[in-house]
Amino acid sequence: MGSLFSFTLASLLFFTGSACAADAASAPVSGGPALTASADMSEGEVRKIDMETKKITLRHGEIKNLGMPGMTMVFQVRDPAMLDKVKAGDKVRFSAEKMNGALVVTNIEAAK
Repeated sequence: MGSLFSFTLASLLFFTGSACAADAASAPVSGGPALTASADMSEGEVRKIDMETKKITLRHGEIKNLGMPGMTMVFQVRDPAMLDKVKAGDKVRFSAEKMNGALVVTNIEAAK
């Protein structure tokens, strides 16, 4: 009787755990594609654009998804064509991510 109880309990725990894992796998993750792009955007000002190295210097406020306080720093850009859309002094909204160990601007637009 004890082994039947143990088997039943082990089976119940296994199937309950599998169901919970399946629910967790299908749930939206914070910061995932379910959020709108503008929700993840930070405010900043373009300080410098370096077309040669394809980098942009931004004075920015907090970047929540990176846990970064406001500061001035240099970012790589995912698409160099983004650099044609802005110039030094422009107020912008942008998204940045950590990619392969580098901080990369993935989207940038003029602030409204």
